[in-house]
Amino acid sequence: MSLLIRSSYLSQSHIQPRNSKPSSHTNQTPLKLVFLSSFNHNPLVSLVNKRNPTMQPPTFPPSMTVKSSLIDPDGGELVELMVSESEIKLKKAESETMPKVKLTKIDLEWVHVISEGWASPLKGFMREDEYLQSLHFNSLRLKDGSLVNMSLPIVLAIDDDTKEQIGVSKNVALVSPQGDVIGSLRSVEIYKHNKEERIARTWGTTSPGLPYVEEHITPSGNWLIGGDLEIFQPIKYNDGLDHYRLSPKQLRKEFDNRQADAVFAFQLRNPVHNGHALLMNDTRKRLLEMGYKNPILLLHPLGGFTKADDVPLDVRMEQHSKVLEDGVLDPETTIVSIFPSPMHYAGPTEVQWHAKARINAGANFYIVGRDPAGMGHPTEKRDLYDPDHGKKVLSMAPGLEKLNILPFRVAAYDTVEKKMAFFDPSRTKEFLFISGTKMRTYARTGESPPDGFMCPSGWNVLVKYYESLQESDESSKQQQAVV
Repeated sequence: MSLLIRSSYLSQSHIQPRNSKPSSHTNQTPLKLVFLSSFNHNPLVSLVNKRNPTMQPPTFPPSMTVKSSLIDPDGGELVELMVSESEIKLKKAESETMPKVKLTKIDLEWVHVISEGWASPLKGFMREDEYLQSLHFNSLRLKDGSLVNMSLPIVLAIDDDTKEQIGVSKNVALVSPQGDVIGSLRSVEIYKHNKEERIARTWGTTSPGLPYVEEHITPSGNWLIGGDLEIFQPIKYNDGLDHYRLSPKQLRKEFDNRQADAVFAFQLRNPVHNGHALLMNDTRKRLLEMGYKNPILLLHPLGGFTKADDVPLDVRMEQHSKVLEDGVLDPETTIVSIFPSPMHYAGPTEVQWHAKARINAGANFYIVGRDPAGMGHPTEKRDLYDPDHGKKVLSMAPGLEKLNILPFRVAAYDTVEKKMAFFDPSRTKEFLFISGTKMRTYARTGESPPDGFMCPSGWNVLVKYYESLQESDESSKQQQAVV
């Protein structure tokens, strides 16, 4: 896995406390991040430099303080769509008289995402103009003319019967999969759901076998409904993991409580191995070398829909906790939280969404690996996306200019040193690349990975999970044989 963090100007508006007035001196001379000479071999440096050809190594004033909340959310204000306590009773009563829209499990995950501000400045499911901008331009243009990144359409589908029941009503109530009214959409707009166009533009293919498409889009209705979202209470899953689901507002507060002067986010949907840890720890080391005093890592596993062969969220969270317990990552400088978004596996399109959402959570650095949000082609024996395109697109995506990136090297298993290390091209034959698929195969078959690949307690979590799957399969086969 090769990693990347974006590098751009840190303007004075980004480094001052929110309500303070910037000095005239700093307005005239924006601060810039340092490029270390060891990064110059990376081909992405030229891409970043072309975007901002005036970059020069800065000097940091010794008295300068930088708040972790220095990076403003998209649109300038974090969206939160919870109804106030004084209005809940009235709003709930109103919702009982509205037409009802039943949500799927994935729809509910998107309600969670929107309501907490991960998609700021979006204030509800997309209306048609927002949907078309997202689908065709990967961004939204705000009233002031500025652009924010929005690479994935966040929409709610309804079928013909629900559309007919809504009729000319301007407001609808949203019903959870369990049958509870959890909120409403107001001033709604209903428009055609052209599934083929949506799939083709989001994934670059309409081949059968795309997990999110088969799970959520294909069985969905032929209409989309957009409107302003209100919810009556925070979305909870009651799965023993809700305490990990920190909202952008809560994360920003925690970063400030820890007096972070830089926040670097790392998303993954796989267990953490020592290669991941090497890259995260090295990121912090390099930020310290750049002059930051207290960089904080946001270890941010994806917690929404994932495909069937991915390791389940509860197993991943248990494995992550072992990594911290064993000191592979420092608990004092690491925050583990769940990102509630569903997974599309849409490669370079989706990685923009992952980066954009972390801006709203207050992270000003984003780590991206090889083939982010990618997967194997559903019908052919090849990658669906070029493994390097995700990080290249992220370096050029409109609306992500304020997110900071720096290039990193590939990490692999050094068979001589018996540990995960940065890949040395002069010793190619001495390195072993262990993909997420290979790692899962080891655990599934009971084969141990090389020593030093993952902390033993974390590996035991995976082994026990796959053993439980085998026991379940055997029990199921025995029951079928009896029948």
